[in-house]
Amino acid sequence: MNDSERPTASASPTAPPVIGLTTYLEQAQTGIWDVPAAFLPAVYFHAVARAGGIAVLLPPQPVNTRIADRVLDGLDALIITGGKDLDPAAYGQAPHPATDEPRRDRDDWESALVQRALARNLPFLGICRGAQVLNVALGGTLHQHLPDLVGDTAYQAGNGVFNRIPVDVESDSRLHALLREDRLTVPVYHHQSIDRVADGLAVSAVSAHGIIQAVEVTANTFALAVQWHPEESTEDLRLFAGLIDAASAYRKARS
Repeated sequence: MNDSERPTASASPTAPPVIGLTTYLEQAQTGIWDVPAAFLPAVYFHAVARAGGIAVLLPPQPVNTRIADRVLDGLDALIITGGKDLDPAAYGQAPHPATDEPRRDRDDWESALVQRALARNLPFLGICRGAQVLNVALGGTLHQHLPDLVGDTAYQAGNGVFNRIPVDVESDSRLHALLREDRLTVPVYHHQSIDRVADGLAVSAVSAHGIIQAVEVTANTFALAVQWHPEESTEDLRLFAGLIDAASAYRKARS
C-alpha cells in the first residue's frame, strides 16, 4: 500500500473529532529550565477528552491566511482559550494601567485562526479571552477594567481564585438551546469584558450590571463564546459536548 492509498482520519466520519486549542506562550519554569514555553492548563484538554474529542494544542507562531487555513484543514473544531489581555491598539484604545503587557504574537495567531474558522463554518468555542478575541477580530471593543464600571472585583478575585456568579441566558439563543437553562452559576476570572458588540454577533448571556457573558455568531452553525470558564466546572460538560457534536457533524459532512 502506498501513501496515497492509506486511509486518513478525514475518511472516517465515525472517528473522534479533532479539536484544536490555542495555548499560552510565556516564560515557564520546570526543573532546572526557565525558558519561553507554550503551555495550557490541563483542565482544558481534559474537558475535550471527557466530552469525546481529541485535543490538539496550537501554540502561537508566525501566521498568515495560508498558514491559518492549513492548520484548520486538520481540525474539526477550534477553541480559543483564556489568557492575557488583548492589545488595546487592536480596538483603537490606549492601554489602561491595569491592562497586561500585549502578547501580539498570540493576538495575531488567534485572530487569524478565528476569522478563517468562521469563514469555513468550522465549529468554534471561545473561552474568556476567546470571547474577547472573537469580538475584537470582528470589529468590536472591550471594557479594559471592570472594577472601574462595577466598583468591585467580583469578576476577578485574584490569586487564581474563581468566583462564581449568576448569568441570565437569552431564551431565543443557541446557547439556551444547548444549556436549556434561563439562569446558571458560572466560574469567572476576568477583569475585562465585551463593550461594543461586533456586527454579526448576538449577545446570549449577561450578568449583573449588564456585563456581557456570552455571544454567538448569528450566521454560523456553531460559533459560541463565553466569558466564563466552563473547563473549571468539571461536572458540567454541556458546552464541550455541544462542540463535539457540532465537530462530528462537520467531520461527517466534510468526509
